[in-house]
Amino acid sequence: MKKLFSILLAVSMMLGLCAFAQADGEYRIAMITDYGDITDQSFNQTTYEACKAFAEENGYDFTYYKPTGDSTAARVAMVDAAVDDGYNVIVMPGFAFGETIAEVQEENPDVIFIALDVSEGDLGGATLASNVYCAVYQEELCGYMAGYAAVKLGYTHLGYLGGMAVPAVVRYGYGFVQGADAAAKELGVDVTVEYTYGNQFYGDADITAYMDTWYKTLGVQVVFACGGGIYSSACEAAAKVEGGKVIGVDVDQSGLIDSTYGEGMTVTSAMKGLGATVKTLLSETVKGNFANYGGKVETLGLVSGEDVEANYVQIPFETTQWSDSFTQADYAALVAKMFSGEITVSNAIDAAPAVTAVTVNYYDPIK
Repeated sequence: MKKLFSILLAVSMMLGLCAFAQADGEYRIAMITDYGDITDQSFNQTTYEACKAFAEENGYDFTYYKPTGDSTAARVAMVDAAVDDGYNVIVMPGFAFGETIAEVQEENPDVIFIALDVSEGDLGGATLASNVYCAVYQEELCGYMAGYAAVKLGYTHLGYLGGMAVPAVVRYGYGFVQGADAAAKELGVDVTVEYTYGNQFYGDADITAYMDTWYKTLGVQVVFACGGGIYSSACEAAAKVEGGKVIGVDVDQSGLIDSTYGEGMTVTSAMKGLGATVKTLLSETVKGNFANYGGKVETLGLVSGEDVEANYVQIPFETTQWSDSFTQADYAALVAKMFSGEITVSNAIDAAPAVTAVTVNYYDPIK
């Protein structure tokens, strides 16, 4: 009898372990790149690394797919490939996935899609299905922080080089202008901002030449380069003048920029919490809580007035070039005021923000 009980207990334990393993492994995670790759030091790389880290730490299968071209058809093909390969949680970074989501969401009702930086406007009129979650960010807030920091740190001739004038890029730029204006008012200094778009998300010889004029002829000191690989043109131009500086975007770009173009070139970066979003949503998904998020486009911004690194929009606490004129404590005080509502930042993109202490020169797109 004891022997029979022992056998039954052992079988029961084995079945329990198998059931746990099956439940624990029911999710398979894939990421699809947009038009870049996982070494872009920006959206794709940050998302890839966050997905990979989560999968490794929690024992989930993970891979990524790279489309053959920059088109909705190419991205849809990669979604189809991932689904055919058995992946049922698919992470997609970037607004370019809007039309892809509209096409694949209803065809794959058992697949969970997590999209970063995809807004309602990017969906082309489609209604978001319950198996899709989209996160967008308050770029105007971290743009404001970067503009405010630049002026507080002593820079009075700034530049803003956007990629394409999509809503996120415009919010970054207009937030940057508002932050620079606020700091100029506080300091009582005259500040000039040169402002343009490259009309593409990569740098080239033409845009570098345009940036050369800003740095060499106009005397621009620091350029906030916002739009994928377009930062390379600003960096190439900055490297040609003594003390030329840039501001990174989306992630902390100081490591990449400083090692490639010159130590100390990056003043700060206006960052989105891409990695934090991935970790939160994947954690909630494997816990069975995705229903709390599905069908939503959620705008992420400040969640703490005390812990600046907990926010979904921020500038890097460790690598910003702090000085006596703008310290980490000063930044923390700024964030506290923004969180409490004492400082408000407009997210409007239909007209340039009203300013009183800076002169903004708006130029036609470079291309």
